[in-house]
Amino acid sequence: MKYTQLFQSNKTRQNRAIAGSGQTKNHAGGFGWTVDRWELVDRFLILGSETGTYYVGAMALTEMNAQNVIEAIKEDGLRLISRIIEVSTKNLAPKNDAAIFALALATTYGDEPTRKAAYVAVPLVCRTGTHLFAFASACDSLRGWGRGLRKAIGNWYNSQSAEALAYGLIKYQSRNGWSHRDLLRLAHPVAVSDEHNALFKWATAKELNLEIPIVRAAMALHEVTDLAEACRLIRENRIPREAVPTEWLTEPLVWEALLDDMPLTAMLRNLGNLSKLGVLRKGILSGYSNGVETVVSALENPMRLRKSRIHPITILAALNTYSSGRGFRGTGTWKPVQRVVDALDRAFYDSFENLESAGRRLLLGLDVSGSMCGTSVAGIAGLDCRKACAAMALVTSAQEESVTHIAFDTKAYELKLNRSMRLDHVVGILEKTGGGGTDCAAPIHFALKRKLAVDAFVIYTDSETWYGSQHPAQAMKEYRKKLNPRAKLIVVAMASTRSTIGDPGDPLTLNVVGFDASVPSLIRQFLAD
Repeated sequence: MKYTQLFQSNKTRQNRAIAGSGQTKNHAGGFGWTVDRWELVDRFLILGSETGTYYVGAMALTEMNAQNVIEAIKEDGLRLISRIIEVSTKNLAPKNDAAIFALALATTYGDEPTRKAAYVAVPLVCRTGTHLFAFASACDSLRGWGRGLRKAIGNWYNSQSAEALAYGLIKYQSRNGWSHRDLLRLAHPVAVSDEHNALFKWATAKELNLEIPIVRAAMALHEVTDLAEACRLIRENRIPREAVPTEWLTEPLVWEALLDDMPLTAMLRNLGNLSKLGVLRKGILSGYSNGVETVVSALENPMRLRKSRIHPITILAALNTYSSGRGFRGTGTWKPVQRVVDALDRAFYDSFENLESAGRRLLLGLDVSGSMCGTSVAGIAGLDCRKACAAMALVTSAQEESVTHIAFDTKAYELKLNRSMRLDHVVGILEKTGGGGTDCAAPIHFALKRKLAVDAFVIYTDSETWYGSQHPAQAMKEYRKKLNPRAKLIVVAMASTRSTIGDPGDPLTLNVVGFDASVPSLIRQFLAD
């Protein structure tokens, strides 16, 4: 018997572990390397787990990640707090929810220094009323309301200027079953100024004993019946949409008034409503509406994009939703305005850091297996990991001159993509490609078969590989032996699972978590040594 036919170290089916590698089984039944505790923390903070993946439900995935965060707290709580602050303040994640939840875990399971650091971090991580309500909700489900937590909540209110606090109180009035009235009554903060004291009283008892213009105007807006007067109050006092009575939100002129000072994130979230109401329109003779001009001007302002700290995936989600002409949660429909779609497309690229070329030959492997379609990006409705792959493929194409695009499930599909293509066009191509099992070695086998010389493989995947006759790490060794001994592998994780296809012990392999604005620059630096 030829035992080498039954056991090989250079060719192992993906549903078995490579001998002596330390690989463990992933959720799909294949084998990969288990990422360490701190990389899994990163994956959770950046990618979240609220929607689960194709192979594992949200509850099981969140339980695994929460347990890992608790273990990290016990190992080095101060390191965890530092990482939570970094991910949150540097806008590394599309959503802040996982960072807020991890901070609540730290106040619950940490030792005294960790809890103190977590309390200090509350204003840094919870920058809006919505964030604070989410933090309060998480803490309430995990622990009681001790003195340290009440003081931290009180400090959140007092750490803001009176102007910022007034705006926040009328904009974020209640979320997650909590209101400012609830939190102020729990925390009992001692106001740091007369203005703060007046605002605390207004939030808890709706009594305003000091003239604060934005609050007074928001109160008046509930009493006026004249449309022109309502628009004047909104414009002159910069009243946010959340403070506008529902009955006024069917008026196009009110939305035009709101647009004058609407934050960019809110603008992206409301593009569909703006089109439905006719605020964004193209006339037969008059050209584009003022609303279109305002939106396009905001999206084409790089300084405003950077200042707003909008994550690239947030822009991608807005483009995905708006260009589809329908909401993914509701039943509303609209006719997209092409100029707005084009502006969103350009804004996506502008949201990334300066795209410099590393001058390397790349093969991009885009996972289009069924699991990628079944996994949402950080809980963003209608945006699955496969669509995010399409976006990052175009970003890389804009960065590098020599790029081969391969989609893969159990086999490889060569794609004819170029940097001049529109983002939604590429998304459409990937939606029609693949959908089967997962073999993350397929792009490498494609290059081997074609004798294609590349300097690096960049694989966007959820790492739930299970199908092929050879592990990706073994395929990389074969490729290096036959074609390029210095070929690199970059694996970009698209889901917060424990598994990776990249060998942690290989110095020519880089594991990347997520797809924030710094990812193209990070990949370029690794490619350029």
